[in-house]
Amino acid sequence: MAAKILLIALLALASSHALASDPSPLQDFCVADMDSKVRVNGFVCKDPTVVKAEDFFSTGLDKAGDTGKKLGSNVTAVNVNKIVGLNTLGISMVRIDYAPKGLNAPHTHPRATEILTVIEGQLFVGFVTSNSDNGNRLFTKMLKKGDVFVFPEGLIHFQFNPGHTNTVAIGALSSQNPGTITIANAVFGSKPPISDEVLAKAFQIAEMAAKILLISLLAMASSLAMASDPSPLQDFCVADKASKVLVNGFVCKDPMQVTAEDFFAMGLDKAGNTENKVGSMVTAVNVNKLAGLNTLGISMVRIDYAPRGLNPPHTHPRATEILTVIEGQLLVGFVTSNTDNGNRLFTKMLKKGDVFVFPEGLIHFQFNPGHKTVAIGALSSQNPGTITIANAVFGSKPPISDDVLAKAFQVDKKTVDWLQAQFWADNNN
Repeated sequence: MAAKILLIALLALASSHALASDPSPLQDFCVADMDSKVRVNGFVCKDPTVVKAEDFFSTGLDKAGDTGKKLGSNVTAVNVNKIVGLNTLGISMVRIDYAPKGLNAPHTHPRATEILTVIEGQLFVGFVTSNSDNGNRLFTKMLKKGDVFVFPEGLIHFQFNPGHTNTVAIGALSSQNPGTITIANAVFGSKPPISDEVLAKAFQIAEMAAKILLISLLAMASSLAMASDPSPLQDFCVADKASKVLVNGFVCKDPMQVTAEDFFAMGLDKAGNTENKVGSMVTAVNVNKLAGLNTLGISMVRIDYAPRGLNPPHTHPRATEILTVIEGQLLVGFVTSNTDNGNRLFTKMLKKGDVFVFPEGLIHFQFNPGHKTVAIGALSSQNPGTITIANAVFGSKPPISDDVLAKAFQVDKKTVDWLQAQFWADNNN
């Protein structure tokens, strides 16, 4: 019953609205100096005169991982923490073992795209797109030995072994330390836990049910990327929406036809309609509304919150977000990716004029515990994307297999089917 309540809760989530690739190396290598006390993004470099071949070497990917866990899978990672020579090189590798009916549960990598190939057995794989006019689309494929599949940066994805024999896959990720956010673990197993009031509002269930759900999900087992917008190469590249040419972003309008209007938008003074299930509304100004943002790597949002309104747990697959409170107050928080320290929750109560940063790709939320609140946020992408967790997992089109979700959340398939049949709201404008 608790599991059913939990799943039910997840279907009611409303939609809301990054990520930077590893820095490019500036020399042949920068082997990580793990003994240095200096803190940088990544690791400082070891003296190159003492670097040896062993710094670029590791063993063990021929050994099967232990799949005797609830999910029936095991991820063995080789990243910069195991091979110090990976520092600054922007790549890492994993071996994933799957028992029969084993699942690598729905998760994201906040700092990398993943490419995976099946070495032995078969896999049913899939990913869900971010919130868009077309909804959270599900792309799936059945893979056999030798097949290759790509999971785009920051998107929720999974792999499931539908067969009766073991399966082995090898994956590569476009970061030296991709990070992993297993969805159920991060939302329901953070340390300290996310407020049950926040989760009850997000998943549209009673607080007691949310608490029961939290307890049940804490037993979940963990499993084991994102690139910033390309830098502009000219003063501007106003999006030519009429062009039929498909590129990453938009092709440029003839600069002689560009006017000040291409860099202008209005409406952020207008309150959004918060009369929805979660009591919030996101009004976005991105490249789809302001063509001059093309290639400039930034966008803006206004977020309105009714009393007790929530911008539910979500991620931005292509941007970090910085947010300031214009009116009212907000309880904000984000959850770190899977680490030896678990999924840590960082929260802060904000008042008017306070500023908070949500790191790229991490699950985060904002909750208004008081009267009407307004916030303005900026995101480090012209088109950040949004993945509202419950919507993507339980409201994808077509739906994720109930075998996969029942295994991931340790509940019966009837509960999954009920959740997937619910109506999904949207708090984006």
